[in-house]
Amino acid sequence: MKFRKSILAGLMAFALSHTANIASAETLRWGAAHDVYSLDPYSYGDSYTIAFLNHVYEGLVRYNADLKIEPALATGWEVVGDNTWRFNLRKDVKFHNGADFTANDVLASLTRVSHPTSPLRGNLPAYKSAKIVDDHTIDIELTGPYPLLLNDLTNIFIFDEKWLVDNDSLLPTDVGGQKEGYATYNTNGTGPFKLESRVPDSKTVLLKFDGWWDKPQHNIDKIEFTPIISSATRVAALLGGDVDYTDSAPTQDMARLAAAPGLRLLERTDLRTVFVGFQRREKLHTGAENHFNKLGVRQAVAHALDMDLIKKRIMRDKSRNAGTIIAPEIPGYTKELDELYGYDLDKAKALLKENGAEGFPFTLVCTYENYLNEEELCNGMISMLTRAGFKPSLDIGPTAVQAPKRTAGQADAYVLGWANEPMLDSYSILMQVIQTKSGVAGVFNWGGWSYPELDELVTKAATEMDREKRLALQTKALEIVKKEIIQLPLHQQPIAWVLTDKVESVVQQADNKPRHWLTVLKK
Repeated sequence: MKFRKSILAGLMAFALSHTANIASAETLRWGAAHDVYSLDPYSYGDSYTIAFLNHVYEGLVRYNADLKIEPALATGWEVVGDNTWRFNLRKDVKFHNGADFTANDVLASLTRVSHPTSPLRGNLPAYKSAKIVDDHTIDIELTGPYPLLLNDLTNIFIFDEKWLVDNDSLLPTDVGGQKEGYATYNTNGTGPFKLESRVPDSKTVLLKFDGWWDKPQHNIDKIEFTPIISSATRVAALLGGDVDYTDSAPTQDMARLAAAPGLRLLERTDLRTVFVGFQRREKLHTGAENHFNKLGVRQAVAHALDMDLIKKRIMRDKSRNAGTIIAPEIPGYTKELDELYGYDLDKAKALLKENGAEGFPFTLVCTYENYLNEEELCNGMISMLTRAGFKPSLDIGPTAVQAPKRTAGQADAYVLGWANEPMLDSYSILMQVIQTKSGVAGVFNWGGWSYPELDELVTKAATEMDREKRLALQTKALEIVKKEIIQLPLHQQPIAWVLTDKVESVVQQADNKPRHWLTVLKK
């Protein structure tokens, strides 16, 4: 992909906002902390990009304003066999180019997203095949009994088959693998908004789709999505009236923004847990011995990080310290697993000595823009780990540059956040991040670890239709994650949206996904 330096992108976006004509009352000017990574929703498992593209593309089902699953492109469904679900498709649905929506489009989309090269194949783990019954009926066959199919389908967006064929796009693109295609820069969905224009790292403009099948609850004619990487510049744009909305208010400026005339601050805690992952192959990417394979060294990292200080100084008391890799709202959570490891610098030093890892050199890979205050967070961790006796170095850059390093196993340690979307269930992180990498499992197992006992628990959970029994299996797997520090949880980051008085109402949920087809602007 073509990438620009983040700081230049932020300044350019701000400059464009000042030179543009004053937006009409029907235009929502969205100031974002970073750009979406692609216009292809299958190209990267980034919930922010997928949430943005949900304004353009739709799935068979969707989450409503209360995070309950409801029909979207499918009007209903039933189980017609041991492992087969039949979906009745909505009629009279049009794509943005005027093409009719049929079962052929669903089949092509399911084939594309489940392809071995698809970065999103882990979002549909039980999918086996699909068969067209008629133009508006399709059967989806699963690999076995599976309780979370509808949850999964909320994030599987439907493409126009002919559009894919005509534009040589039947195969998915891949941000992490730096593989582009026509769908990287162009769209054709059925959603409430259609693409007017896009300049990566500068501005993406969406227009209201008058042919949308649903009854609009919004009154927006245009969305101008502008990435403003610099927090200070984004705040200035809000205060100056150059943007109407941001879903990324800097924690250090929340009080100032809340007190500013004409602005409204909406706060809550995110479902997303931010954690540290470790390289677990025999050698680091430099060829040096990998001490992270020793539990004592991973424990030393846990005790070296002063989470109370991180919360106070870096997250401005807005985060929630986490002892386990899922938030309390996610099924599978137990309070017993949420105890912090505890800051203990002397213990961290002792553990390093006991494990022959004093002065252990490694690289922490971070991004500028994925998580709230990520640059401060990573610099703070480097300082704390250095005091404990490690010899860490920081490799920080835009996600487009860092993602290939992580997926290729070239990150010794890295920061990752997981909100368990679209499932909103702990099976999501256990299957996609924690399980041994194999097929659709472990797509985000970037460290190459393998715990057969844990794999067995997650595999059993995948086919357990009794909810309580399934969650008990997943909680037991989370106990292994905790004991072995497969991932080191840090915190759930805060959600902070800011609206100008031009915005009458928005729907803010714990998944931190904007749904502007539900947003109302003042007339």
